[in-house]
Amino acid sequence: MKTLFLAWQDPDTRCWFPVGRLTFCEQVYQFVYTQSAEEAQKQCGFQPLKTFPDLHQGYESDELFPLFANRLPPRSRPDYGQFVEWLNIPANEDDPIAMLARSGGRRVTDFFEVFPCPEPDEGGAYHVHFFAHGLRHFSKDSIDRIERMRQGEHLLLVFDFQNPHDPQAMMLRTNGSVPGDRYLVGYFPRYLLHDTFEILQECAFLPEVHVERVNPPPAPLQLRLLCNMTACWPEGFRPCSGPEYQPLAPAHAT
Repeated sequence: MKTLFLAWQDPDTRCWFPVGRLTFCEQVYQFVYTQSAEEAQKQCGFQPLKTFPDLHQGYESDELFPLFANRLPPRSRPDYGQFVEWLNIPANEDDPIAMLARSGGRRVTDFFEVFPCPEPDEGGAYHVHFFAHGLRHFSKDSIDRIERMRQGEHLLLVFDFQNPHDPQAMMLRTNGSVPGDRYLVGYFPRYLLHDTFEILQECAFLPEVHVERVNPPPAPLQLRLLCNMTACWPEGFRPCSGPEYQPLAPAHAT
């Protein structure tokens, strides 16, 4: 079974909530709201989506729900191959779930993002791909530095304690191995913070973040800097297992 979560950001407080869970199993797509959707409703006035009008109802379909399908370009588009290349996904592995997991499915017209629940790789390590967030908030010098990056370049995770919207926020920074080469080059995804804090407490070695791919224009900023992070997988570690991720209803339609 493949699992993705749907996160919603309140446009006023900028708080993030994992409000839904999408699964694909035995050729059937299933969607349920999570307990965090009720919390988002209480705190920030989150409303159920038109496609899924009942928070306590499970939904299923033989085809990918439009809410998610519309976050990917159709295969008929001339630039579809370029989009797959930006994600650095092999052409024969470009299924919708993989593409949503890698791209995040972000759109400028709403406040949703899609992210996968991490799983250990073949060596038992924690390994995830992500695009640097928030590049529209960074200076031209930072964007220019991103465009000069090379595959495999090491990046550092740094805390942004004075962030008025999220004091737990983390940013990406060049490692400064060359004098004068210290640039902030994006935000670390909010949905990875909980895992990363636990890894920092439990693992003997710090997580390693590297540049996977740089997509120059015309790639949009949200797909400009693809990174990967590798860390130990602590004993007993279970990502996406907190109460906020638990379904409000069985993942099937009635």
